[in-house]
Order: sequence, then C-alpha cells, then structure tokens
Amino acid sequence: MFDVAVFGSLFLTLFVIMDPPGITPIFLALTSGRPAKVQKRMAFQAVCVAGAVITVFGLLGHQILNYLHVSVPALMIAGGLLLLLIALDLLTGKTDEPKQTKDVNVALVPLGMPLLAGPGAIVSVILAVQKADSAATQVSVWTAILAIHVVLWVVMRYSLLIIRVIKDGGVVLVTRLAGMMLSAIAVQQIINGVTQVIQAA
Repeated sequence: MFDVAVFGSLFLTLFVIMDPPGITPIFLALTSGRPAKVQKRMAFQAVCVAGAVITVFGLLGHQILNYLHVSVPALMIAGGLLLLLIALDLLTGKTDEPKQTKDVNVALVPLGMPLLAGPGAIVSVILAVQKADSAATQVSVWTAILAIHVVLWVVMRYSLLIIRVIKDGGVVLVTRLAGMMLSAIAVQQIINGVTQVIQAA
C-alpha cells in the first residue's frame, strides 16, 4: 500500500522547490530581533500554514483555480511579484526596523505563503494528487507532503542556533544575501510563468 517511486519523486520535487536549506537565511532574516521562544513558535506556525495551504490546494486545487478563473502561469507570475517585493524589503533593510515588523507575524506571510507554499509547490501537489489513481499512490503522495514539512520544521527550528554564532552583524549580512537569492527566485518564477503563457498562446 505504498509506492516508493511516487514518494521519492514528489519529495525530491518539493525539496527542490521549497528548498529547506535555502529558507534558513530567509527565516533568520525575517525573524531576527525576536525572542528565541517566539522564533521557535514562528517556525512551527510557518510549517503549519504551508501545510494547510498545500493540503487545501491538493484536495481542491483545480476547483479553486477554475472558480477564480485563474491559470497556473498567472499564479506563478503573481507569486513571483509578491516574492520580489519581499526581496526588495530585505535588500533595502526595511525588515531591520522594529516598528514595521514587531507586530507582524511573518510566519503567516511571507514564510508560510508564498515562500514555503508558493505557486511551484502548489502546482506540483495539484498535479501529483491528480495523477494518483490508486490508494497506494495517494498514500505515497500525502506521505511525501508530510515528510517535506517535517524536514522544513526541523531545519528552521534548529537554524536558530546559527544566530548565537553569527550575532547581529551576521544576521544583517544574511539578510542581504537572502534578499539577493529571493529576488533571483522571484524573477525566475515570473520568467517561467510568462514562458508558459507564451507557449500556450
């Protein structure tokens, strides 16, 4: 009642898209300046939000997109633009200003969505669930989804230890690097969406 090939394929796909190692500097940048207990809670909240979004779209993805008359490429472009705005905030240092972030739960947006549960992950899950035509493949798909979220939580949960080593100056450096990486991811996502629109035309 378990398809290892399906599990491995989807897990690796989501690992590349959701990028647990890559999310670490972004998580550290967005949660810097908060107490350790709060940061740990935010890591758990971000994973829960991402898991909830992925689950909803896995079960009702096509119905939601069809109801809203939204295509997959449009979802990718919109997600890319949102990520680009977040990246610009990181690059310009706006996230360093406590007044702008202390009351904002970044575990919900942008960590939970669209950084973790972004268009790429959503589309991958929608397609995987659609192709799962037996009980074994369905179990494999949902096990892979659960496994990647456990990995994400572990990585973010223990990335907090890095703060003790790199200190405040290191966090600023990580913030700028995260902004650069995130801007590149955002631009690539927009390019992929536009490419799909052109190919479908």
